[in-house]
Amino acid sequence: MVADLAGETRTLCAGPELTKIDLLGAPAWSITRHNLARQLLGDTRLVKDHTQWNLWQSGAVTREWPLIGMIDAGRSMFTVDGAEHRRLRIKTTRALAPRRLGALRPKIEQFTAELLDDLAKAGAGGVVDLKQVFAYPLPMRVVSELMGVPRTDHAYLLEAYKKFFSLLTPHDERMRVFAELDDYYTGLIRAKTANPADDLTSDFIHDVAAGETPLTEEEVHGNLKALVAAGHETTVSLIVMTTRALLAHPEQLAAIRAGQRSWEEAIEETLRWDGPVIHLLMRFATEDITVGDLTIEKGDGVVMSYRAIGRDQGLHGADADTFDITRPTANRNISFGHGPHICPGAALARLEAAIALPALFDRFPDLRADILLTEHGNLPVLTQNDPAAFPVHLGT
Repeated sequence: MVADLAGETRTLCAGPELTKIDLLGAPAWSITRHNLARQLLGDTRLVKDHTQWNLWQSGAVTREWPLIGMIDAGRSMFTVDGAEHRRLRIKTTRALAPRRLGALRPKIEQFTAELLDDLAKAGAGGVVDLKQVFAYPLPMRVVSELMGVPRTDHAYLLEAYKKFFSLLTPHDERMRVFAELDDYYTGLIRAKTANPADDLTSDFIHDVAAGETPLTEEEVHGNLKALVAAGHETTVSLIVMTTRALLAHPEQLAAIRAGQRSWEEAIEETLRWDGPVIHLLMRFATEDITVGDLTIEKGDGVVMSYRAIGRDQGLHGADADTFDITRPTANRNISFGHGPHICPGAALARLEAAIALPALFDRFPDLRADILLTEHGNLPVLTQNDPAAFPVHLGT
């Protein structure tokens, strides 16, 4: 699937809105159309609790399944539903409210400027990997600032998550990485328990409003581990893919520079057309759900295929495969989800991209791609749109 992302997307878009796919030996339903995705993302009969999965209950899927860590990641806001989901999510929602994001903006601008200096140095001799030097470290710095993760740990975390998500990582090694991350976050939580600071991890532990039930260590751990992963992976791709799309469509970049179009339009169109998430694993039916002539049976797994959803011709027209920031429906994407489990960090990812992209093109107005991103390929990751590299020339 990863080897031919464009072909996979065409196949899903050409098929029905609800279609069966194979996830490394585990059958599941794929949702490929926008309206059905919105409907099912708000359907309470689909839950995140993997113990409702018929393949888990029957033993057909065990801890040996290569993707198990993506659906059985411990108790957190990402793995529970209903009232418990709201309880586990509320602190993150407060932390990522507009006021808190506004306070974080100067730090994002600082990190961006620092990394653009690094990019200039690294690219002085010719070609430089924009992903590795700029887009890759920026989101980790931002989410670490928010969560209170020391900068000295960034290299370890980036490498650990890279191994965890890669389909080429042997299963035993992936589980070892998973266990090491568990140990790392346990240590961080206990350090923040003893010495709280002005960060979200400390808030998870200590900030308990009247009437709230405190989060357990397991719940803090689950929230923290998932937020760091989601908080950097998606934004890396968003920055790279928007840059790539604009360099491939210079007339649209020129319109932005002339003030005729906005960076936000480019970001939203990238989210629709070439967004950070390919497939999101997974929800499970607690009862039969009828979709047209088909039935998602109780216990079936359901995958949101966001890349195909973004190319839905029924919503975006016959040119849905075309990048166009002037598209009337450019802002109508659900790349960060929909309903109760909509990504809590969506506003932060958009803010980072809205700061990073104009700063990048202002600093390097003659920026150009060394090769097409499609020629370099993606990393072997099923869920994320994760380019292996993006070599560029910075220009004069």
